[in-house]
Amino acid sequence: MKSLRFFSIGILLCLCALHAQAQNVAFKTNALLWATTTTNIEAEVGLSNKSSLALMGAYNPWTFKGDKMMHTWAVQPEYKYWFCERFEGHFIGVHAHGAQFFGGFHSKRYDGYLVGAGVSWGYDWILSRHWNIEAQIGFGINYTWYKESDRLPCYKCGIDKDKTFFSPTKLAISLVYVL
Repeated sequence: MKSLRFFSIGILLCLCALHAQAQNVAFKTNALLWATTTTNIEAEVGLSNKSSLALMGAYNPWTFKGDKMMHTWAVQPEYKYWFCERFEGHFIGVHAHGAQFFGGFHSKRYDGYLVGAGVSWGYDWILSRHWNIEAQIGFGINYTWYKESDRLPCYKCGIDKDKTFFSPTKLAISLVYVL
């Protein structure tokens, strides 16, 4: 079911790109998320010369030695205002995010959800006509609700918890392909 949601988001992003004009759409992938074994893609569509709207999707289905895992799927829409031109130079953004997660690393298992919003700043370097590198950092507020239990797969044995916290909400060094 989770894979179907992630696949649906990817199809939606591709369909949006088919109707876009040149230099109006960019596809990105965040190298820092890949370093955590999280597959990800982002599509960004220009709204005007100085604004754009992006949608990022991420998915981590992997389990490692010793049954260590944190399976996750997440989405993050973002509005960006560019100070120079779209896909070039400095920008600020406002984003929201949502995620579902389950897994654990040591003696505890966590099953839950996360929602939040934040603001970001970034810079986009043009490498060639179609290729850019983008760096971005963002901070915001998050709310998570989850069930904490021992590593045994006993959902009824868990304790319901929730937490609100301020933290980094975006950290990216992305390879960008501009159509």
